[in-house]
Amino acid sequence: MKRLTAALLGATAAALVATSSAAAFTPGNTYYAKQWYLNQDNAFDAWPSPPTDWAPVKVAIIDSGVDCTLPDFKGQIAAAKSFVGGNPCFDTQGHGTIVAGEIAGALNSAGVVGLAYASQLVVAKVVAADGTIPLKAEAAGIRWAVNQGARVVNLSFGAVRDPLNSALDAYSKVEAQAVAYAVKKGAVVVAAVGNADEAYATPWPYASWPAALPHVIGVGALSRSGNVPDFSDEDPIYVDIAAPGVGIFSTFPKALAQSGCTPEGYTDCANGDYHKPEGTSFAAPQVSAAAAVLLGLRPSLTNSQVTRILERHADDVNPSNGCADCLVGRDRYSGWGRLDVMKAVNFLDSGSPLPPPDRLEPNDNTSQAPALWGKQPSLRATLDYWDDPRDVYRVKLARGQLLQARARALWSQGSVRLSLWGPGTSTVLHGRKGRVAGTALSGRSQRLSYRAPRGGWYYVDLRTVQAGGGRYSLQLSKSR
Repeated sequence: MKRLTAALLGATAAALVATSSAAAFTPGNTYYAKQWYLNQDNAFDAWPSPPTDWAPVKVAIIDSGVDCTLPDFKGQIAAAKSFVGGNPCFDTQGHGTIVAGEIAGALNSAGVVGLAYASQLVVAKVVAADGTIPLKAEAAGIRWAVNQGARVVNLSFGAVRDPLNSALDAYSKVEAQAVAYAVKKGAVVVAAVGNADEAYATPWPYASWPAALPHVIGVGALSRSGNVPDFSDEDPIYVDIAAPGVGIFSTFPKALAQSGCTPEGYTDCANGDYHKPEGTSFAAPQVSAAAAVLLGLRPSLTNSQVTRILERHADDVNPSNGCADCLVGRDRYSGWGRLDVMKAVNFLDSGSPLPPPDRLEPNDNTSQAPALWGKQPSLRATLDYWDDPRDVYRVKLARGQLLQARARALWSQGSVRLSLWGPGTSTVLHGRKGRVAGTALSGRSQRLSYRAPRGGWYYVDLRTVQAGGGRYSLQLSKSR
């Protein structure tokens, strides 16, 4: 079990917001002016009027349910199912409804507008009445949502990660397998990096699970001033991008509203922490929505391409624009920087080459390794130090057969390391048990030769160990 609250609570603005397009359209929703975070995201600044060429994209809300009766969600709910009993359209926590409004509030005269207002919601209720998330319910919800056609999966929750103390670490194989399933099916998976007030110290130096899983976009929070709040978990690898995460105005279940309060159905009428929602879990939906926008504009994009476009076209967060502790360039507090929808959309329209796709993912360990057949298999794929540092393939060798492997990093200043693991190896992620050959040092080109003393499936392991990433080539040759 994990607590819902694990990642759920928790210069001037004009100087911080990137210069918007003079032709940007302004939504006519009643409470759009209260959604200050959309301006910081440059949410609608790429268009002079609402675009008409968005393909509907399904976004999974793996959360506490959604109040589907709100006018903001009229025509926005594609499917809904509860994995903890009860009605998925009855949100007893309020959290899922807040998240849903940020993503898919309809562009109409109702209260709020979602950053991806043309998207469709796939609602998977996985939060039990006591506020916990049973891991089996979470995993089932993720798989069901992806099978319903969700191309984006929003996970606005987390469990504490501590790589130095296994007793404090909440890693779940069940969760990891469900996320890997979503990635394999082509979904963009977005998760909150976690809130330090639910960890063992503040600040907390590790992004939570599932944000720290491979291929997941880990989202940190920003304040109105552009600083990273103390509650936003840090991590030099798994914090990928940041978005506003304080004072979020969004939809809220009418059944949970303060008595006699207006506007009913919105967070201004919520009680307690959700009256002015803050936390990395409310930053993550903005990135999920941005992913849906890109997929709506270019449905042929792969999940890895969407991830790279969003991350590499973020606005750098540094001391000059509000974050005194943030380094110029990627840092442990904000990742690649502040979400910028306009930059990402403009990149699609620029005619620049798209990031290379990698359709073999996930292949991060032996259990996910695709087989390479033939005497001289070869391929091209991608690695990324932050999002995808390792690729594993399996190759069948007969007793006495010689395997020769050659790998080359094709990106500027690329550096990789090549290893071979023997039959029966359960994992290549920890230690060296099962490793039968490998290069001593990393480099742009790597070669190894190995004659198999016994037949079976061997694992070719290629990883990058320094910042950077891009396409690589891998050639194998088997002979007697």
